[in-house]
Amino acid sequence: MRKTVLCLCVAALLCGAACAEDAGWPLAVRIASYGKFQDAAWQHLPQIGVHYVFLPVPAPAEVDALMKKLADNKLTPLVVRGNTDLSKAGCVDELAGQAAVCEKMGVKYMFLSAKLNGAEKEAVLERLRKAGDAAQKHGVMITLETHPELGTNGDVQVETMKALNHPNVRVNFDTANITYYNKNTDAVTELKKSIGFVGTVEFKDHSCEFETWNFPALGRGKVDFPGLIKVLQENHYAGPVTIEFEGVKGVELSEADTKKAIEESVRYLHTLGAFK
Repeated sequence: MRKTVLCLCVAALLCGAACAEDAGWPLAVRIASYGKFQDAAWQHLPQIGVHYVFLPVPAPAEVDALMKKLADNKLTPLVVRGNTDLSKAGCVDELAGQAAVCEKMGVKYMFLSAKLNGAEKEAVLERLRKAGDAAQKHGVMITLETHPELGTNGDVQVETMKALNHPNVRVNFDTANITYYNKNTDAVTELKKSIGFVGTVEFKDHSCEFETWNFPALGRGKVDFPGLIKVLQENHYAGPVTIEFEGVKGVELSEADTKKAIEESVRYLHTLGAFK
């Protein structure tokens, strides 16, 4: 009898793990990917089977109206973009207020483009630690974008994370910014370095040419998305994945062109079989 119960328990655990793997990651689209056509995103995303979004953090007074708009369009906020100047002492209170907004919205992840802006690095790191404390109280993780100076590549990301040593401040790994800001490397190589600190991921394609603004629809550039997915799966990554589309410098897109690029990006990722 005990052996039967044990077998049933093991089977249930295996089934649960398989079901979780089959379910895949929730796939969001960054609403800024629509550029000047962001108003069109609200109806377009559900039409192409996307029900999660990455949004700018709203002001406290705007939260209720935004949540109603999201519900009306069957959209769920998965990540919000925080906004502050880390060179200013008031940034901690600003980020704490934004984390409170995240909590009200039911959002667990707050993206932040963290730059020194001329301030001393240790002063900025201390502010991020305090912001992490505030985020922790609200059940929120702050994730630092793949930008200079604190997240330029995998090595820098690991260095920053170890210096911060805070469970609520992690990396936002942007798959295209790696080759935009760095030479002689690629996104898979750098992800392997910092994967233990990654809290959110943005899937963005790139021509893989240094400092070249060429971010096409996913699957049309040179970023190795199957390779990235393999690293994420092998390391049991459980955070959100967001599509970001920024286009190609000098190429003007219509609303139809923008929608087509985002739809193509979504369709491409679904062919890789790792997403809801």
